[in-house]
Amino acid sequence: AAADGLGSIAIDTTQLNMSVTDPTAWATAMNNLGMVPVGLAGQQLVTDSICVPGFDPSLSMMTGITPINTMIPGMGLVPPPPPTDVPVVKEIIHCKSCTLFPPNPNLPPPSTRERPPGCKTVFVGGLPENATEEIIQEVFEQCGDITAIRKSKKNFCHIRFAEEFMVDKAIYLSGYRMRLGSSTDKKDSGRLHVDFAQARDDFYEWECKQRMLAREERHRRKMEEDRLRPPSPPAIMHYSEHEAALLAEKLKDDSKFSEAITVLLTWIERGEVNRRSANQFYSMVQSANSHVRRLMNEKAAHEQEMEQAKESFKNALTGILTQFEQIVAVFNASTRQKAWDHFSKAQRKNIDIWRKHSEELRNAHSEQLMGIRREEEMEMSDDDSGDNPSKKLRVDDSALAAQAYALKEENDSLRWQLDAYRNEVELLKQEKGQLFRTEESLTKDQQLQFLQQTMQGMQQQLLSIQEELNNKKSELEQAKEEQTHTQAMLKVLQEQLKSAKELAEINGHDESQANEINVLTVALVNQDREKNSEKRSPGLKSEKEALLIGIISTFLHVHPFGANIEYLWSYMQQLDSRISANEIEMLLMRLPRMFKQEFTGVGATLEKRWKFCAFEGIKTI
Repeated sequence: AAADGLGSIAIDTTQLNMSVTDPTAWATAMNNLGMVPVGLAGQQLVTDSICVPGFDPSLSMMTGITPINTMIPGMGLVPPPPPTDVPVVKEIIHCKSCTLFPPNPNLPPPSTRERPPGCKTVFVGGLPENATEEIIQEVFEQCGDITAIRKSKKNFCHIRFAEEFMVDKAIYLSGYRMRLGSSTDKKDSGRLHVDFAQARDDFYEWECKQRMLAREERHRRKMEEDRLRPPSPPAIMHYSEHEAALLAEKLKDDSKFSEAITVLLTWIERGEVNRRSANQFYSMVQSANSHVRRLMNEKAAHEQEMEQAKESFKNALTGILTQFEQIVAVFNASTRQKAWDHFSKAQRKNIDIWRKHSEELRNAHSEQLMGIRREEEMEMSDDDSGDNPSKKLRVDDSALAAQAYALKEENDSLRWQLDAYRNEVELLKQEKGQLFRTEESLTKDQQLQFLQQTMQGMQQQLLSIQEELNNKKSELEQAKEEQTHTQAMLKVLQEQLKSAKELAEINGHDESQANEINVLTVALVNQDREKNSEKRSPGLKSEKEALLIGIISTFLHVHPFGANIEYLWSYMQQLDSRISANEIEMLLMRLPRMFKQEFTGVGATLEKRWKFCAFEGIKTI
C-alpha cells in the first residue's frame, strides 16, 4: 500500500531473490543479462522463473545470436517508457515515516542534466533538515536495491543503486514534496530534486562492460569469418614410389586429371626429380601430354556448337527483319493519300508514331545482322590469309551465286533506306526552313560580329595615330625651318653689327652711338623671336583648351604677383581631376603673349611663377 504511486514501474524486491548455490540458474541469469558468468555471491538479479530453462551459455557465441541487453526498454528488466502523448498522472505516496505529495501537473517537468554513461548514482536535493538516512532509504528502496547512501549536512545526498534501470525510477520522484509524519514545521518538509550524478565507480563498471561487449563482438565476428572463409586446399602428399604409381593412374583418368596435375606440378617445383625418379616423372609428363588431343577435341566440339548457335541466331534474326520490313511496308501503304485521308487526326498521329518506332527497330536489327556478316567475312579473310595457297578450298559456283544474290538484296535494301532518309531530311528542311538556326551558327555569327567590331576599333585607333604622326612631322619641319631662318638672321645681324662697329671706329663716334646700335640689334632679335613664336604656336585645338585658358587667365589675374605651377594645378584639380600639371605648363608655354614665367628668389629659395600678361601684349601690338 505504501508504494501505490510506483506500482506501474516498481518491481517487488521479494521476487528478485535467487539461490546463489544453484550454478545453472546463476549462469542462465548472467547470459540473459549479456555478461560472462562470474561467481559473485549474494547478488540478486532475476528469479529462476524469468530465466530460460536449460539455456546453453555458449549458444550465443556459437550461433551468432546477440546477447540480450537488459538496458534496452522493453527487452530486459527496464519497463517500456510511457507514451509521450499520454500525460503521466502522479499520485500521493504514503510511507511509514513520511508522505510524498506530487507536484502540480500544470508545471513543466523538472530539468535534469545529461545522463552519464553507466549511471547508477543519483543526486537528491531539497531534503528536509530532519530527514535521516533511514528515512531516505525507506523512500528510495522502492526503486530498487541501494548499495550506498552518502548524506551531507546541507540537505542533499547521493544514492547508488545496483542497476541502471533503478535510476529511472528514482528520477520519477523528482518534484515531489516530502513531509515527515504530520508535522508542519519547515524543517520537516522539502521539495525533492532528483538528478543524474557522475561517479567514478559507475563509469569504471560501464567501461568494463563495454570492453566485455567489444570482446564478445570480436569473437562473434571471428567465428562468422571462420565460418564463411572458403576451405583450404587439400594438403599435397610427399613424394614416394607408391604415391607416384597412384598418381600415374590418376593422370590417365579424365575425371581426376585436374587434381593429379596439381600434385605433379608441386612435386616438380619441390625438386623431387632426380636420377632415380626421372623415368617415373617422364612417364607421368607423357601421360599429361596425352590429354592435349582430348582437350583440342573438346574445344573443336564447343566451337562447332557455337557456330551452330550463331547460325540459328542469324536465321532467326533474318526472319525477324523480314517481318519488320513487312510491317514497315504496311505503315508506308497506310500513309499514302488513298488510305491516309480516311483516318482521323488521332489515328494518323498513332500510325506515324508506330511507323517511326518500327523503322528504328528495323534499322537496329539490320545493323546487328550486318555486323554479324562483317564478322564472318573478317574471320573468313583471316582464315584465307593464314592458310597456304595450296591448301585453300575452292568455292562452288552455286555458293558464289548465292552470295552474290544475297549481296544484291542487301544493296537494294540499303539503297531504299538511303532514299527514305533523304526524303525525311528534305521534309524536315522544308518544315523548319530558315527560322531555326543551330547554336553553332549563332555562336559563329556572334564571334564574327565581335571580330568586326574589334577590327573597326583598331582601324580607328590606327587612323588617329597616323593623324598625330603627320601633325608631329609638320611641327618638326616648321621647327627646322624656323631654326634655319633664325640662324640666317643671326648671321646677318652679326655682320651688320660688325660693320657698324667698324664704321663707328673709323668715323670716331662716341660710345653712346655704339650702345644705341646694340639696343637696336637686341630689339630686332627679340622682334624676330616673337614673330617666330607666333608662327610656332598653333591655334587652339579644342573647346576644352579655350575653357582652360579662360579659367587660368581669371585665376592669374586675381594673383598679380603670379603663382607657381603646383598652386595652379591644385586649383584646376578641383574642377577636372584628370588634368595634369604637365598639360597646364605646356598650354602656358604655347601662349607667350598671354602668360610669362618669372624667377624669384636666390639659391634654395628660387621659385618659378607664371603671370598673366595679355593686357601688356595688346598694348605692344
